[in-house]
Amino acid sequence: MSVLATDWVTISALATAAGTMVLALATFASVRSANRAARVAERSLLAGLRPVLMPSRLDDAPQKVGFADDKYLLVKGGYGTAEATDDVVYLAMSIRNAGAGIAVLHGWYLHPERLRGANEGPPPIEDFQRLTRDIYVPAGDVGFWQGVFRDPAAPGFAEAADAVQEHHAMTVDVLYGDHEGGQRTITRFGFMPRGDEDWLLAGARHWNVDREDPR
Repeated sequence: MSVLATDWVTISALATAAGTMVLALATFASVRSANRAARVAERSLLAGLRPVLMPSRLDDAPQKVGFADDKYLLVKGGYGTAEATDDVVYLAMSIRNAGAGIAVLHGWYLHPERLRGANEGPPPIEDFQRLTRDIYVPAGDVGFWQGVFRDPAAPGFAEAADAVQEHHAMTVDVLYGDHEGGQRTITRFGFMPRGDEDWLLAGARHWNVDREDPR
């Protein structure tokens, strides 16, 4: 009887252990499934907020872009425009938001030449010039970017003025994000000289700031 009793105790202990193991595995699978569902839901939410800037279409309406000193530039769809004097350099371009969320423009960086290399990455975020006002580009709609140099002694002024006055190719990196301040992205635009005053736009590259790049 004692041997039989001992066997039942062992069997009961093993059954309890097996049940605990099954429950642990089920809990682990449930937690993994819940985490996976949460990640999918988060990615879906972010995708619904994500802006993606591109050059606007050539048939998009021209836009009148105003600056703080009451200077205005007229920029055509698919084009950029610029004007330079001894004291100030004005830049503007027509852009379109191909993403699902509102784009909020934060800053910009001008390269006074055409960047061609695939490994030519963007400058550090701290080197971008901040916009003096928030510029919003609605999802699926057209908007604009503008930038200005006002200090002839500032770094980059002379190079920018020369590029504009000589109508050279230029490159502009634009920093922007969604309307909640996340998903910051840098999009590179090429200014290709056309005619006497305008630059045809080309969308070159996108870089994610707050998440891994797809490349």
